[in-house]
Amino acid sequence: MKPVIKSKLPHVGTTIFTTMSALAVQYNAINLGQGFPDFMMSEELISLVNKSMLQGNNQYTHMCGLPLLRERIAEKVENLYGSIINPETEITITPGGTYAIYTALTTVLQPGDEVIIFEPAYDSYIPNIEINGAIPVLLPITFPADLSGSYQINWELVKQKITSRTKMIILNSPHNPTGSVLGKHDIEELRTVVQDTGIFILADEVYEHLVFDGRQHESILRYPELLARSFVCFSFGKTYHCTGWKLGYCIAPATLMHEYRKVHQFNCFSCNSPVQVALAEFILQKDQYLELGKQMQQKKDLFEGLMKQTRFKPLPSYGSYFQLYSYRSLTDEPENDFAKRLTKEYRVTAIPTSVFYKNETDNKTLRFCFAKKEDTLKEAVNRLMRL
Repeated sequence: MKPVIKSKLPHVGTTIFTTMSALAVQYNAINLGQGFPDFMMSEELISLVNKSMLQGNNQYTHMCGLPLLRERIAEKVENLYGSIINPETEITITPGGTYAIYTALTTVLQPGDEVIIFEPAYDSYIPNIEINGAIPVLLPITFPADLSGSYQINWELVKQKITSRTKMIILNSPHNPTGSVLGKHDIEELRTVVQDTGIFILADEVYEHLVFDGRQHESILRYPELLARSFVCFSFGKTYHCTGWKLGYCIAPATLMHEYRKVHQFNCFSCNSPVQVALAEFILQKDQYLELGKQMQQKKDLFEGLMKQTRFKPLPSYGSYFQLYSYRSLTDEPENDFAKRLTKEYRVTAIPTSVFYKNETDNKTLRFCFAKKEDTLKEAVNRLMRL
């Protein structure tokens, strides 16, 4: 008898990102689907990595990450958010933000635990929960029916869904895919929800520096009483336009990080050493991240201005690489079908927002990534104008 695998993720297939990217290649389409820049990253940072390799930084570094890099992350956090973080016991470097999220969930969850997720949601959350035998509790964030407002969390609904089995709440701000950001009202509601409970918080803040229109990023790191129960995850790839490097980090209180590292050491153990050495030097250039939001807003505003020539209608985006656009005035086609037709017939690739819902809620919107070169955005809109 041949061995048979009993799948831990029986309902998971090929992701929409893989499918749409393959279609984009097949039809020579402009890919505004996946969230990565098509412009060059810093040549100086590339040179620093090369220098680091030539200097011999090519062997394992510390399991928790290069000590100097962790020290400088702690300095950055203090400057940005006013929190004192111990780099020795409260920061772990990880191979990407998604890995950081998975490790936090695996550290905490036991079979039967419940985790509150707000949909639409980044696609790794649900599989990460289910593979740990836990149960995702899916709550919709309110869709702005007139398209003029931002997606909002219904905190009264959150309070109704809290049970004795609720182990964690996942928050993502700036939010993928909607571009919404948490405000002070959300923080106050979150405080109320978790007060006097044993609920953990997982804060996905990989787009922390991509916040628009003068808004403030309400990092969990700003709030000591929330940080005390939180794992906060970040991405160097999103900050420095090098998503393929897959390097990020997690910040958590020492008692939580102690358990986090138990999982980490037997899964990854150590991350890319020469890149960490380079980042430890490059992170001192504060303008590289302090000016990032303004730079990306210019791209968002350019794309939104160009899209006025089409029949797509924008939903507000206050952060991230992304903006949702409604196509209700164009067709009644399901989002998946329309996204594929857009790629095949008009050679522009976007992601159907329905894939960020487990039940594939169809609001007739597509997610476009505007973290692209100006010429890329202009040509994409020229093609969309044919609709």
